[in-house]
Amino acid sequence: MNYQVVIPAAGQGKRMNAGKNKQFISIKGVPVIVRTLKVFESDDWCDGMILSINKSEEDEFKALFQTYNITKVKAFVDGGAERQHSVYNGIKAIKNSEIVLVHDGARPFITIDKIHELVEVAKSKGASILAVPVKDTIKQAFSDQTVEKTVERSNLWSVQTPQAFHYDVIRNAHEIADRDEFLGTDDASLVERLGRNIQIIIGDYQNIKLTTPDDLIFAEAILNQWKK
Repeated sequence: MNYQVVIPAAGQGKRMNAGKNKQFISIKGVPVIVRTLKVFESDDWCDGMILSINKSEEDEFKALFQTYNITKVKAFVDGGAERQHSVYNGIKAIKNSEIVLVHDGARPFITIDKIHELVEVAKSKGASILAVPVKDTIKQAFSDQTVEKTVERSNLWSVQTPQAFHYDVIRNAHEIADRDEFLGTDDASLVERLGRNIQIIIGDYQNIKLTTPDDLIFAEAILNQWKK
């Protein structure tokens, strides 16, 4: 049950305060993007990876992939002004794949088991996403940061990637969003606005996205637990 995956990796990650693309930050000696791509590289279901990048960094990416024997990257495409544009550029480069995944380059702790769950459900239902139940109390606030109300959290989920779709579903959703100049918060939101159902697969709290310097501390702790 094969798939291809689009991986947006063009963002400079200003909240990381690294002075460079956070994809190149090393965790225990291995760059973030390499750790992410190695999961898909080792998955027999993965037919190929499309990376949306800043073209000025293409040589740096290629050098890394040669060093770490990453062979499934089929194409580099231009990253856009927004993540959504980067993903759309990647989707347009997909060839001959019924199922397409979209995954954050800075989310290196995804597992093959979860990827396969997503692919199987997306194949049968058209769209599936990883998410975990919200653990914290959630407050809705006014613009002056005073509390308006406490939000019932029993039906709230914190969404992760990968997100998996039939190719026609996600291509159509991006085309319509582009036509309408609509920016969503994730790829699934573009599908939602077309009235399609999206199935949640329970994710893993360790499948974190590396966004701030504190996340690098959590990442090392996860790797220590995994002994990698």
